[in-house]
Parts: sequence; C-alpha cells; structure tokens
Amino acid sequence: MLISPQELPLKQAADKCQKLLAKKKVLVCSKNRLTLASLCLCTPILQSLVGGATTEEEGLDLQKKFNPDLLITSEDLEKGYGIRLVEKAKKHSPDITTLIFLERETTEVVHEAMDAGADGVMFSSSIGTGHGDFIKALTTTNSGGVYYPKSVREAATAKVKPAPDLVDPLSERELDVVRCIIQGMKNTEIAEALFISSETVKSHVSTLIQKLGVRDRTQAAVFALTHGLVDEEI
Repeated sequence: MLISPQELPLKQAADKCQKLLAKKKVLVCSKNRLTLASLCLCTPILQSLVGGATTEEEGLDLQKKFNPDLLITSEDLEKGYGIRLVEKAKKHSPDITTLIFLERETTEVVHEAMDAGADGVMFSSSIGTGHGDFIKALTTTNSGGVYYPKSVREAATAKVKPAPDLVDPLSERELDVVRCIIQGMKNTEIAEALFISSETVKSHVSTLIQKLGVRDRTQAAVFALTHGLVDEEI
C-alpha cells in the first residue's frame, strides 16, 4: 500500500472529512499509541477532537465529560475492549455515532460489534483498499444510516442466528426498507429508490422497529442481517 500526499483523491477525502466533522465532537480510542496520535493530529479530526484514549475506562471517562457526537475506536485497547466500549457508550448516550475497526474478521466478532450498537463496522485490513471506506462510513452515518461494507455483511451472514417466530412478520415492503437501511440509505433516498413518500418510509421504519422489538433503525438492520431475514446480496 502506497500513499502520496499529492494524490488528488487523498486531498479530496481530507477536505470531505473536515466538512463532515466541522460541527462534531469526536472521541478516538485505540490500543496502538502511534495510530491514536496520528489520528488525533490529523487536521480534519483535530478540529473536532475532544480527546483520545488507549483504554476502555479512559474512553468512557472522556465520553461522560465531553459528550462527543462520534466515537471512533479499534477492537483492541490497552485495557478493556473496544466492542464493550461501544456498548457502554451507546447506553450512556444513545444518540452517539460509533465506528469500530475490527482486527478479527469472524462472524462471531462481527455479530458482537453489531449487537453492541456500532453504526459502522469495518475491518482494519480494508483500510486503503476501497472496501471499507472511512469517508463513506462518516458520510453514511452522518445521514442517520448504518455502514456495513460488503466484507462485513458477508461475515455477518456466514452464520446466521436462528430466525425467531415474529408475532407479526415483516411485509415485503418492510423488508425492502430494511435492505435499504443496511445499504446506508437515509429516508429520502429510500423513498426515491422505492417510489414512495418519505412519510411512508418513516411509517415503515417505525413499524419494523416495533415488530422486531429493537430500539432503532441500526438495531433493525443488525437484527435482519444476523437472523437471515435478508440475503447478503443487497
């Protein structure tokens, strides 16, 4: 993997990152101190940074102190566990957006990260490959969507959990909506794709959340993927 600071796509990505984070408060956590320092010194992130941490406890302390809008974390931390940090962060601040980079690429770990409430799940090995794009993750989650790139979806659906018997099964249209959510679409984009109104989309989202017994659209997407309610090829 080669990186040139003169590459136009790299400059464009940096500019876009800076715009996306302009009005956000960002918390970064990583076991690797070099990675943490590099991210924190990156201009687009530095402008919005409230703190960086290498442990789960430090990360939670910073969250409680600064109430960030975005948490970016690695799976491994010096002490603690990134996935547990995501889960605790979501419990403390349900509206926080969480992005996690996983070292292990197993179905079990992907399910664990999704179940913890991660809005974006990426594999560390995907960085720089175009298959797990950080900027796309920021863009998608900034619009209220979820970001699970193809490699993550494939891992999630390699071994599905037993499908529950829903009292009121999802309709075909509701399945269409949840597929769109998994692709990271916001309501206006879902409406355009399915040729329905945004209000109808909101109604479908509300209904499927109720039917699945989950707390939000992110968890609806997780439930549908991990229980095999939708196929991976979406």
